[in-house]
Amino acid sequence: MQKLILSIAIVLFSTILFSQNKPAYKLYNANGSKVSYKKMIKTMAKSDVVLFGEHHNNPIVHWLQLEATKDLHKLQKLTLGAEMFEADNQLPLNNYLSGEIDEKGLDTLARLWNNFRTDYKPLVDFAKTNNLKFIATNIPRKFASLVYKSGFEALDTLTVEEKYWMAPLPIKYDATLPGYVKMKAMMGGHGGDNLPKAQAIKDATMAYFILKNRQKNNIFMHYNGAYHSDYYEGIYWYLKQEQIALKTVTVSVVEQQNLKKFNKENKLKADFIIVVSETMTKTY
Repeated sequence: MQKLILSIAIVLFSTILFSQNKPAYKLYNANGSKVSYKKMIKTMAKSDVVLFGEHHNNPIVHWLQLEATKDLHKLQKLTLGAEMFEADNQLPLNNYLSGEIDEKGLDTLARLWNNFRTDYKPLVDFAKTNNLKFIATNIPRKFASLVYKSGFEALDTLTVEEKYWMAPLPIKYDATLPGYVKMKAMMGGHGGDNLPKAQAIKDATMAYFILKNRQKNNIFMHYNGAYHSDYYEGIYWYLKQEQIALKTVTVSVVEQQNLKKFNKENKLKADFIIVVSETMTKTY
C-alpha cells in the first residue's frame, strides 16, 4: 500500500512539474514536425541566403535572430542585412560599423526604427565587433509611398541617383501571388491594386540588394518582417526570379495559445517556424 501511495505521489509530482514547464518557444519544420535548434543551424550553414522572418515587436524572435547569427558565424562567413535599414542610409550605417560615428550620430543621420536600440542594435553591434558587412536592403519609404499612391509608374519620375536605391525598373510583378492577393483582401480594398505593388517594390528591392552584396562562400543573413518571405513568396520569389538555384532558407514566426501542438494552417509557411505563446510580452 505504501508503495502504491508513493507511486501515485511521484506521478502527481511529475505532473505538477510538467505543467509548470513554460518554454518560450517551440521550433517546427515546414510540415509541422518538431525540430531542434541545432538542426536549423546546420541547415542554414548549407545555404546561400537565410531570410529570417520576424514579428517586429516579438522579443523571442529578436533573441533567436541574434543567437542564430552568432552560432552560424562560428560555422560560415556571413554578410548581414535587414529590412529595417533603407538603402540610402548605407553610408551612415557603414560609418557606425567602422567607428567613425557613435549611436547618437547614427540616429541623427539615419532613419532608425523606434525599437532599434532593443531589437536591432545587438545585430548591428555584432557585425561591428566581428567586422562583418551590414547591408541596408530596403527601398526608401518615401519611394514605396509613391507606389502606394500612384503605382509603379510614379517611380519613372525619380532621378537616376534616386533610382540607385531600389531594384532596377521595371520590376517583375505577379498580382496573383497569394500573399499580395491576401494583403489586398485584408485591407478591404483600401489602397486598391497599389497596396500590394508597394509591398512588391520593397520585396524586389530587398532581393536586389541581397544578390548585389552576396559574396561567394558567404551566407547572407537577412532580417525582415515574416510577411516579406512567408510561403516562399515576397523576397524569396524575387530571389528565385534572378537565381533559381540559390539555396535559400526561410524562417517565420507564429503565435499560438498552445505551443505543444502545431496549428495545421501554418504548414509550409517557412522551412523553420518559431511558435511563440500568444501571451509573450512585446517590445512595443
